Amino acid sequence: MLLILIVVVFAIAGFVVSSKLKSKFKKYSQTALEANLSGAEIAKLMLADHNIHDVQVVSVEGQLTDHYNPMNRTVNLSPDVYYGRNAAAAAVSAHECGHAVQHATSYTWLTLRSKLVPLQNISGKILNVVLIASLFGGFALGLPYQFIGYIVVGAYGVMTLFTLVTLPVEFDASNRALAWVQNRNIVTRTEYAMSKDALKWAAMTYVVAALASLATLAYYIFIFFGNRD
Repeated sequence: MLLILIVVVFAIAGFVVSSKLKSKFKKYSQTALEANLSGAEIAKLMLADHNIHDVQVVSVEGQLTDHYNPMNRTVNLSPDVYYGRNAAAAAVSAHECGHAVQHATSYTWLTLRSKLVPLQNISGKILNVVLIASLFGGFALGLPYQFIGYIVVGAYGVMTLFTLVTLPVEFDASNRALAWVQNRNIVTRTEYAMSKDALKWAAMTYVVAALASLATLAYYIFIFFGNRD
């Protein structure tokens, strides 16, 4: 019952934050940049200013699908951002380039998050197997209840750690983006405030995810180890 409550509460919180982000993006997309630069042009300019010449800026399908891919070294921008010439597009494109700068400078938290990716994937698979098995005949894996607890808490602990490490990565990328667009005079004072607000709500999606993961981890710890006498 408690787990269901946690899921519902954070699902609602996630929906509220996501809706707010989409609302902000739509609002700030209606404000044309005085510099009249597109998101793609801003991204290429920021990469050049940081002496990054081996990263491509490409357009990908979808809305708010923007991301930096360190595997093939591409800044992927949704059409609204790639072609947009507004405060929202400027904020998002610069933020994704912030990740490219982190990668180029071996930013500590980004490096750690990259190392955690395979562990997170393995932990997710282990957790799925254990939880599914527990639905069919209880703990039919033939393992002691406490040992199952160690597996579940350990696996979810890794996944929670990943969400926590993601926070400084995202906040730092936003800080780099905002500092650059301001120092480079890409945006006016009003446009800067809009860009900052848009990135704040984008960051909040990661905050909600981290809090949800922490709450769920605490639940599993309590279930498996909280009733010892």
